[in-house]
Amino acid sequence: MTKVYPNATTEIPKQISDKEVEVLTVWKKSLLFNCNGFTVFDTNGNLVFRVDNYRAGKKTEIFLMDASGKTLLTIRRKKLSLTDNWMVFDGETSANPRFLVKKPVNFLTTKNLARVISCQGNNKELMYEIIGSYAQRCVAVYDNRKRLVAEIQRKEAKAGVTFGGDVFKLIVQPEIDH
Repeated sequence: MTKVYPNATTEIPKQISDKEVEVLTVWKKSLLFNCNGFTVFDTNGNLVFRVDNYRAGKKTEIFLMDASGKTLLTIRRKKLSLTDNWMVFDGETSANPRFLVKKPVNFLTTKNLARVISCQGNNKELMYEIIGSYAQRCVAVYDNRKRLVAEIQRKEAKAGVTFGGDVFKLIVQPEIDH
């Protein structure tokens, strides 16, 4: 039987790299039975992050956790909303959201997947824009100055063979707080 993650968990620094592009492997597989989620590894095979929801079938609450299982962010679907809106909170709190994620309702431009808006202070300013196709694993994240922050691409083996839709790479640009 193969291991879920090849190496034991290690302490991952808050700022992984200031000068280099960071390439992470994302596997659409939860480490927990009967959960939907993603597991994220660094280039050395170390577990870095987990993304899970604990309610099978219902995606109303999603948790981003570090390698040790500590919740970094909680993403909750906004209730009584006509479109897909999500509130992002620090840790497991449910007060004072950090971000609001809005799915635009525009049938003409389907490439614009979501807009991330800051909820800090009185200014509700656009922080990130997510563009691309989730189905094709081809997504780019741009900041409010239209600079590329991160992108998702299909992962390929060294021989040029793709792993399929369950394994892809997340490329994070330098000088971005992970």
